Amino acid sequence: MPIDAVIFDIGNVLIEWQPENFYDRVIGQERRKMFFDAVPLHEEHQKVDEGVSLRDVVFPLADRYPEWATEIRMWHDNWNDLAAPSIPHSVRLLEALRTNGVTVFTLTNFGWDNFPLSQEAFPFLKGFDREYVSGRLKLIKPDPAIYAHVEQDCGLAPQTLLFADDRLENIEAAAARGWQTHHFTSPEGWAARLVDEGLLTPEQAI
Repeated sequence: MPIDAVIFDIGNVLIEWQPENFYDRVIGQERRKMFFDAVPLHEEHQKVDEGVSLRDVVFPLADRYPEWATEIRMWHDNWNDLAAPSIPHSVRLLEALRTNGVTVFTLTNFGWDNFPLSQEAFPFLKGFDREYVSGRLKLIKPDPAIYAHVEQDCGLAPQTLLFADDRLENIEAAAARGWQTHHFTSPEGWAARLVDEGLLTPEQAI
């Protein structure tokens, strides 16, 4: 089946999403472990992906945990240090697909207000043919409704979509709708898949 569009997740595919690394650098690993044990940061951040503004999640959380308020506010104030760095090999693959005229989308669990911040920090995030951002849609992977929205919006048959995501549950939900999928564990594996599909040459995939 020919591929009409390649769809990229962003976190841990094109840019790293390991906030713990930022806090390890800033406050040290031992204090970071205490912080993450005490404050449900990742659980609260899901509200951002669901459509609540980053500020409206982070600042009330800081009020709830005043002993960690400074560190919590960093999640907002230092966003582009938290969601970083880029993954250079993956970025090269994205650019090579664009050079070859391949249609590329993003389907990402990301907030409506912090996604533009990341786009300013990483301009390669501005070049997708279509952006499917959970915080804008108020739909979140792996809810089947977000995949249905992509299909309806782009008008392409599910089996012509190739989707890469680092989370297995997101891949499984897409596959259940007939999408072609790739469980992203490394840029090298993704590169090999794109070559196998005839979308890139081995030289372009390096």
